[in-house]
Amino acid sequence: MNLPPKVTPRAFERLSEIGAATEGKALRVAVEGGGCSGFQYEIALDTPKDDDLILEGEGQKVVVDAVSLPFLANATIDFSEELIGARFVINNPNATSSCGCGTSFSL
Repeated sequence: MNLPPKVTPRAFERLSEIGAATEGKALRVAVEGGGCSGFQYEIALDTPKDDDLILEGEGQKVVVDAVSLPFLANATIDFSEELIGARFVINNPNATSSCGCGTSFSL
């Protein structure tokens, strides 16, 4: 069964820290063709649109457009802080392979 993506509390906390909601912005997670594995994630602060799926927590929003939604079914959107840097990450069970940078994947 395909469920919408989930957002971790850590990801919502990070959005709160950067003040996304105070600017009327949400974290947009989209899937586009390209990258070294066939598809790539596009993650940016953006204004929600009428046809977006809106995931809310801690006063923050994460939005996914209708075209990207099937690619992100059952995925988890998280925030990671590592030695190489801090970033939003997608843990996607639909991806059969991904590149080393974690932004490109194939199905």
